[in-house]
Amino acid sequence: MLLGIIAFALVLFLLVQARFVLISLAIAIILFSLTSEAIAAIGRVRIGPLRVPSWLASIVALALIASGLLTATAVLLAQANEVVTMAVAYAGPAQRALASLFGWMGADVEQAVLESIQKIEIAGYLSTLAGQASNLLSAAVLVILFVGFLFAERIWFPAKLENLMGTPDSARNVERTVARIMRRVNHYLLVKAAVSAVTGAAVWGVFTIGGYELALPVAVLTFALNFIPSIGSIIATVIAGLAAYILSQDTAAALTVFAVCGALQFVIGNIIDPMLMGHALRLSSFGIIISLAFWGAVWGLPGMFLAVPIMVALMIVCAQSQTLRPLAVILSREGRPDSE
Repeated sequence: MLLGIIAFALVLFLLVQARFVLISLAIAIILFSLTSEAIAAIGRVRIGPLRVPSWLASIVALALIASGLLTATAVLLAQANEVVTMAVAYAGPAQRALASLFGWMGADVEQAVLESIQKIEIAGYLSTLAGQASNLLSAAVLVILFVGFLFAERIWFPAKLENLMGTPDSARNVERTVARIMRRVNHYLLVKAAVSAVTGAAVWGVFTIGGYELALPVAVLTFALNFIPSIGSIIATVIAGLAAYILSQDTAAALTVFAVCGALQFVIGNIIDPMLMGHALRLSSFGIIISLAFWGAVWGLPGMFLAVPIMVALMIVCAQSQTLRPLAVILSREGRPDSE
């Protein structure tokens, strides 16, 4: 038990210290997983007597991934700069608007809340946000490098796996487990991306129709936060309502935006999302919250985005071992980790 505690502490220390590289590697593996099946399908396509070579499909996929990542990074940096600029401009009005929410409790309470809010070092938080945003470019370049090397090593994976496991049967079992993880994670991410894009577009429409600024930043933030299960949609709805209130300083308008965005999140998250997700994500709700808390504490916000894919992989791997199968049963929603 003592050795187990020491090993867990050592692993936790390494996860924290190497989080930038490990997060980039995890994202690269996910991107590689999403595109590997497409590359295999392209490799089976014939143009007359010729077949599209795998190396050409890999180069095209890597070019698309690189352009997509760099474009997404540029969009996020632009939106972050816009948010920082607007936050500086609206810092004073925002503080007074938030304090006015407590006006019904008396002028003394409102003044006390205003003084407490004014003590918050907004400039420090904004500089931290700008610093984290600037790290996106270096992270994107590192992810592209990781994906490129994974594509380069792709053809040798089966041979390495067979030599590593010792027997062809063991190698095939590992291949089936990995394929199952990739299939479920890919389905989850694709459905989540589509649903989050629809939700972000709907929030953008609400802000645009209402004539509010920051429509695109709030929509992008809604799209990103919807990848965090359970609490992401709640945070996105609260942010949308607060942004509308700060921009308009009209309680009725802010409540309307909050109600409309909340209704959109409820319908999409509780009806459309489960219908499209099907059986791909049969995880325990309590386990998801624990996973969010753990990976959020270890890797911060990126860890919360990666919590569900990591939990899916952990559940499937544990289900293959008789010793660890009870953990897989606990992580599954219905106690059936093997169900598809």
